[in-house]
Amino acid sequence: MLRGLAVIILLLGNLLVWGTPVAIGGIVKFAVQLTAPRSRLRTRVILALAWHAERWAAGNNRIFDWLLPTQWDIGGIGEEVRPDGHYLIISNHVSWVDIFVLFRAFQGRAPFIRFFLKHQLIWFPIVGQGCWALEFPFMHRHTPEYLEKHPEKRGKDLETTRRACQRYRNFPVAIANFVEGTRFTRAKREQQQSPYRHLLRPRVGGVSFVLASLGALLDATYDVTIAYPGAEGTMWQFISGKVKRVVVRARRVEPPPPEGVKDWINGVWSEKDALLDSFL
Repeated sequence: MLRGLAVIILLLGNLLVWGTPVAIGGIVKFAVQLTAPRSRLRTRVILALAWHAERWAAGNNRIFDWLLPTQWDIGGIGEEVRPDGHYLIISNHVSWVDIFVLFRAFQGRAPFIRFFLKHQLIWFPIVGQGCWALEFPFMHRHTPEYLEKHPEKRGKDLETTRRACQRYRNFPVAIANFVEGTRFTRAKREQQQSPYRHLLRPRVGGVSFVLASLGALLDATYDVTIAYPGAEGTMWQFISGKVKRVVVRARRVEPPPPEGVKDWINGVWSEKDALLDSFL
């Protein structure tokens, strides 16, 4: 309990130190965007904000190393990954810890990672405003029932993805997509009747749009598998020191033409499920 509380306090302090300048810098970005939306100044502001965000990620890693007994088993991220490149990262999704895991795995190697976030998070103090300033795409993810009543909302999230990808052409970025669309639980697996033991069914819409929008600009696509052997991997388990080992395996993959993305993702997911079997 004390370890977990200490980690929470330090994480919040680290967020205030580095997140506050990013959130305030968002006001500067907004002002520049109103006057010159495609200017080099706007790009320089975003890069400066990303530098602060990188310091936030590095601070989190130091906190984890100081207070947690967790062993980090990370492999597969080669020297060809560069901070000035453009990358797509696809991953399974176990818990909120996955975000910190991906930042740690790619920190200092790839550009600062952007995630697809739920739109409600934009109102979360400092975090939401900072993510907006850093050009994170915010998705509404409407339910099928809502879309049935409001058909005009169909395709809005894909349009958000397209606009974000157009902006990413102007600065280095790593885009992370949790392809399952939600965190894995056995109940969700049974509800979906997923054919995989450790994964939910993949959703290909976001991946397809990133590939179509960035196309040849992408330097590489990486498939990342995250596992927490011997633990469920919940956030509280992690910060209280009960996750003894985190396993990350990355591999470079070659995506197919747009019309073959669904079959390709299903193949990647079958291989990922077998890999998780060996870890878990």
